[in-house]
Amino acid sequence: MAATLRIQSDWSRALSRDEGEAWLSCRSPGKATLYGSVTRRGLSSDGVPDIVASEGFVVGEVTKKSILISCPHENVSTKFLAPYTSFCRIHQKSITCLDISSGGGLGVSTSTDGTMKIWQAANGEIRRLLEGHVYDVNCCRFFPSGLVVLSGGMDAQLKIWSAEDASCVVTFKGHKGGILDTAMVDRGRNVLSCSRDGTARLWDCGQSSCLGTVADCGSPINGIAVGAADSSLNLGSPESPPSEREVGTEGKMLLLAREDKKLQGVGLQSRQPVFLFMGSDAFNCCTFLSSTYILAGTQDGNIYQLDVRNTNAPIQVIHRSGAPVLSLLPYRDGFIASQGDGTCFIVQQDLDYVLDLTEADCDPVYKVASWEKEIYTCCRDGTVRRYQLSDL
Repeated sequence: MAATLRIQSDWSRALSRDEGEAWLSCRSPGKATLYGSVTRRGLSSDGVPDIVASEGFVVGEVTKKSILISCPHENVSTKFLAPYTSFCRIHQKSITCLDISSGGGLGVSTSTDGTMKIWQAANGEIRRLLEGHVYDVNCCRFFPSGLVVLSGGMDAQLKIWSAEDASCVVTFKGHKGGILDTAMVDRGRNVLSCSRDGTARLWDCGQSSCLGTVADCGSPINGIAVGAADSSLNLGSPESPPSEREVGTEGKMLLLAREDKKLQGVGLQSRQPVFLFMGSDAFNCCTFLSSTYILAGTQDGNIYQLDVRNTNAPIQVIHRSGAPVLSLLPYRDGFIASQGDGTCFIVQQDLDYVLDLTEADCDPVYKVASWEKEIYTCCRDGTVRRYQLSDL
């Protein structure tokens, strides 16, 4: 794996004054880590900070919220991005999950302070408190309409809420353990959940009933993703005709990120196994990049990219640190990943540098959500950060 560049987490504050300094490092597998620093010498004539790097590092383009750093010896470049805004008042404690509505106007988040809240994405102002789960809420997401929220909790309940008046309109019961992740089928007439109980279940929102167990694997399922599968893939046939309440499951595959180091693909309509891939450690999260390419992240810091048509060997394994990969999000021509050491980075096919979303200092970044050119992250330090990717 290529070398990894790091910068002091509060570099933008450190470099906001003359003679301000921030540390840098470049770590390459099997070699001694190169340490250095960047220092601000003043302002250039057009008001942009004049920043120089110590030996072995080169400073590229600098803006108010970004700095491009390269280490020519290791042939690696990273653009570090500071948050555009940070919201520290939404929750009192660690924020475990968040999502942004399809129109970009609202955010929803869950916290170990026991609350789930809806807030304005522009300023973090709290709009609604969603109360009804017993114990912690693990996951939350908006329906495609942006007016309704789906949540899953340690109480083994899945709930649907109105974002407009905070009422809980549906509660699904059936799981025997805490719910760890959810997914939407198309517009959300059917939804999916996975649990510590080792099952993934399909639910009908209209009749608030369980349409069936899609998978039962005897190991906690930490994350799921649903997507259209490549047409050449044999997804299997259902043993009995699906219920007429089952909508949009045909031609789709469900990915299961399992605690027992396995990543599994299952035909959503057929409930038949499609593939099983053994990883280096427990899988925490998974996502579709396209109908052929998928990504999955493990507890020991590996991000596997697989081709669903042949999962014998990964296309590539990205490893930036040994910290758990906590969330993966497809973004444009690539993806965004966040890890347990506070790093959050964006990889794009046509960019020759990695984009690093900075400021979380060694606190796990649990989840990432995007709306157009804005990226939102939530962290153990209780802060929601918003990054602006104006210059991609």
